[in-house]
Amino acid sequence: MANIITGIRIVLSVVLMFCQALSPTFYALYIAAGISDMIDGAVARKTGAVSELGSRLDTIADIVFVAVCLIKLLPVLHVPLWLYIWIAVIAFIKVANIAVGFVGQKELISVHSMMNKLTGGMLFVLPLTLTFIDLRCSAAVVCVVATIAAIQEGYLINRNVMD
Repeated sequence: MANIITGIRIVLSVVLMFCQALSPTFYALYIAAGISDMIDGAVARKTGAVSELGSRLDTIADIVFVAVCLIKLLPVLHVPLWLYIWIAVIAFIKVANIAVGFVGQKELISVHSMMNKLTGGMLFVLPLTLTFIDLRCSAAVVCVVATIAAIQEGYLINRNVMD
């Protein structure tokens, strides 16, 4: 059941590609995809269906959802250069974390830390606040948390690799 919910998130993400950004339909599908992200793990734990496949599928669904949102939202938002640079630095740290984990463990490691979950939640809420909070302010707060999460993720992966 949890994997079906995760699969629904992938389908909703793909359908988002065909919606006008920031339209009521976009927001409805966006919120539905976000809710599916919040409940799939809880359903898996409650039904005893937690699996490596489910974890990997959840990561793929997250990547698809984020990629679609970036493709749809970046062209309609006025994102300052400093924010693009900050996001690139965070992405670099996360890619480096993945590389270190892969080299050390010979597998792709995904860290589901509380800071990563907080970052994800804040990223999810950000587009819902665009009409009443300036993007530069809200994005800066999200980037601070995302930077801390990426550094913590690197620490956790390195600690796991060294053990």
